[in-house]
Amino acid sequence: MARYTRPDCRLCRREGMKLFLKGTRCHTEKCAIAKRAYAPGQHGPTSRKGHKLSNYGIQLREKQKVKRIYGVLEKQFRRYFETASRTKGVTGKILMQLLERRLDNAVFQAGFALSRDQARQMVSHGWVYVNQHRVTVPSYLIKSNDTIELKVKDKGLELLRQNLKLSADRTRPGWLETNAENCSARISKLPEGKDITLPIQEQLIVELYSK
Repeated sequence: MARYTRPDCRLCRREGMKLFLKGTRCHTEKCAIAKRAYAPGQHGPTSRKGHKLSNYGIQLREKQKVKRIYGVLEKQFRRYFETASRTKGVTGKILMQLLERRLDNAVFQAGFALSRDQARQMVSHGWVYVNQHRVTVPSYLIKSNDTIELKVKDKGLELLRQNLKLSADRTRPGWLETNAENCSARISKLPEGKDITLPIQEQLIVELYSK
């Protein structure tokens, strides 16, 4: 299972904005982009001065931003787009719905994990059950009326309680009903465009792949 293994903070600096890839640490003074608000690398401090992106560059950056937010690499992201383009409806909105329906994203959105990376690890380690069946594939697509449960003991249970406490102020999407006491969540409906509050312009991604 391929995944990005280099420092997450480089990704935020490359996109010029916080992508909140490291949970609560992104809200502290330790956040790298707060200290070095320029692209990583030797020419990072001067790379953006007086430089205007082309239309292609803007579209590419938007695609890279979305890939990095959801922790998806290019090959898998392309498959999501191809599935969305074959599905009846607005391609960009369907693409975002597919990404939101990933199991690791649902675990994160429910507040059980402080980042999508941590949620992905929980799924891979067998903590997560969907409709009482263990699922270890982070890209598993949840469906309406599915029930997600996290079953762990001792240190794992303490971590879950701590995560739920730290994420208590986070806004939950309208398609998720979380039960913190039972460490479970129900998918009340499929995600819609209004439920996705991330600063994403999905139409730019559609334009990029349609060339």
